[in-house]
Amino acid sequence: MVAVRDEVARRLRRWRSTALPIGQAALAAGLSWLVATEVVGHAHPFFAPIAAVVCLGVSLGQRLRRVVELVVGVSVGVGVGDVLIAVIGSGAWQIALVVGLAMSTAVLLDGGAVIALQSGSSAVLVATLLPPSAGGGLDRMVDALVGGLVGLAVAALLPANPLTVAHRQAKAVLGELTQALRGVADAVSDQDAVQAAGVLARLRGSQEAVDEFASALKTGGEIATIAPIRWRRRHELGRYETAATPVDYALRNTRVLARRALAALRDGERMPDVLPDVLRQYADAVDVLRAELGRGEEPKRARAAICAAASATTDRLGGEGFSTKVVLAQIRSVAVDLLQATGLSRAEAAESLPPLR
Repeated sequence: MVAVRDEVARRLRRWRSTALPIGQAALAAGLSWLVATEVVGHAHPFFAPIAAVVCLGVSLGQRLRRVVELVVGVSVGVGVGDVLIAVIGSGAWQIALVVGLAMSTAVLLDGGAVIALQSGSSAVLVATLLPPSAGGGLDRMVDALVGGLVGLAVAALLPANPLTVAHRQAKAVLGELTQALRGVADAVSDQDAVQAAGVLARLRGSQEAVDEFASALKTGGEIATIAPIRWRRRHELGRYETAATPVDYALRNTRVLARRALAALRDGERMPDVLPDVLRQYADAVDVLRAELGRGEEPKRARAAICAAASATTDRLGGEGFSTKVVLAQIRSVAVDLLQATGLSRAEAAESLPPLR
């Protein structure tokens, strides 16, 4: 019984996380049909609600481009379908021919995946449910445009919070970075090559979190652009956009750091005794950065913490083995990346660090 209750609760949480886009799609579908029938005067505007739903979708992002792709896709599919079906009739081989030609036309026009798929589906509808005699191709193109514009209007008037997903994905990406830095610190402290290999394996799978973060920022930027009530969020979102690429670079440099630390442990190189503490200082600085970004603050405390860790790196670290020297170089690269994530330029970040001795 407990398991059933937990499963129901999990599904309800999942539904709540998508309730707004589902509501947007439902409202846009109904409104687009109403506008197409009552305002434009089309009797059966099949493409209007379809365009509205596809434009919005449950997974948000790239809506402006989707509207254009939908209209182009419908235009190509309806145009090819109307011309051919009127001449060759409707049937199995006619449908196959129409779909193949419509999608080929979309591809030759250098269209994206949405245009090609919409062209094929529109051609199928023309060849089966909506033959040329049921209405002009221009009417269907207008219906697609109405649906897309209504979808955009609903997204602008009832927008999601552009920071919600950005907060979550930034927390995940920065969490991967702090966990990796602490993991390498523990592996070096324990002289455990197996533990270092585990950290490296996890880092190699972190790109998915980075990609999801980038996608969340793209979606949030779109919402903050088309929704007037979310315009005030653009500044906070801008801090995440500033941090996104440098954090990605910091993860990549940490991956190199973990790989060379693993090599140093396997080769028996002696690394500085204070190295684990320094790595933990950087991890703590990343935690501060995550907290300040989450509160919408300029990350001044994180900047100071990174510079303090960099000073310790300069004053207290040294090494003779090749892998150890690479580890120390990567630590400084991570420091530059993190300072850029706080809003500094690369030149400013480099100037903020003490010179190497």
